[in-house]
Amino acid sequence: MICLGIESTAHTFSCAIIEKRGKNGKILSDVRKIYRPPEGEGIHPREASRHHAEHSPQVLSECLEKADVKITDLDLVSYAAGPGLGPCLRIGAVVARSLSSYYGVPVYPVNHALGHIELGKMLTGAKDPLVLLVSGGHTMILAFLGKRWRVFGETLDITLGQLLDQIGRHAGFASPCGNKIEELASKSSNYEPLPYVVKGNDVSFSGLLSATKRIIPKGLEIACFSLQETAFSMIGEAVERALSFTGKKEFLVVGGVAANKRLSEILQSICDRHDCKFFVSPKEYSGDCGSQISWVGLLEASKKAGSKLEDTFVRQSWRLDTVEISY
Repeated sequence: MICLGIESTAHTFSCAIIEKRGKNGKILSDVRKIYRPPEGEGIHPREASRHHAEHSPQVLSECLEKADVKITDLDLVSYAAGPGLGPCLRIGAVVARSLSSYYGVPVYPVNHALGHIELGKMLTGAKDPLVLLVSGGHTMILAFLGKRWRVFGETLDITLGQLLDQIGRHAGFASPCGNKIEELASKSSNYEPLPYVVKGNDVSFSGLLSATKRIIPKGLEIACFSLQETAFSMIGEAVERALSFTGKKEFLVVGGVAANKRLSEILQSICDRHDCKFFVSPKEYSGDCGSQISWVGLLEASKKAGSKLEDTFVRQSWRLDTVEISY
């Protein structure tokens, strides 16, 4: 089966084609165009959606060309239905509905967060992992049980990705800022004490955000290093507690912040202590991409029919733990 996946939840518009044979998937193409806001600013939903609308024909054409696939060869089309920014989500949904209605191809709405997990599993070979999903939209520790992903811990306020982006924007960078924060942090080893807030298995980053802004005058590199060490240690404590509780022998990190090498170092050391296999989504596919949407579409198509056009939807808020897994 061949599926076109469309991702448009935030700053990225992406189309990807995956071919599924048996239980295995092969990425034939994955093309992305990323909206870049002005320096010091975050994503403006209307501007991002305009960007997606303008670039969607080019991205779709390039995706089909790179995969050497015609639209008539597609068995289904899937799109990110949420969670995300409403105006951005609607662009992807309109493209998917248009292709489905014109070419008579089944259409599947996909949960964006589920896409991160399933693509991570496919690319790493993890079978039954405890999952850490860390991105601009999510900070969650999850395990699968009873046809749902169950939350063992999450952020109580802003996500890890938002924390890094807000500090970056405060320093004058354009979102996303994770790579710039990591680069600056690697140039320092001087730690300034910052608020460390873990409540049970949940974390809170809002106090850490305010305190980091206050120490930036001491040096941006020092602030970024201290921010990473504190935030990642908080995540590490929550992960270690969840590993002890669940007894999982596999651990998988997915989402845009999974690309951070320092975070992987901390989590790898925790897995070593627990005799647990450590997996991290490849950097090329850790951020938002059409492949994550395409792969979930293929998995769902193996167990259920596509949605009627009148039942296709977008949801700005769509929690992963409300999604029942059919495959």
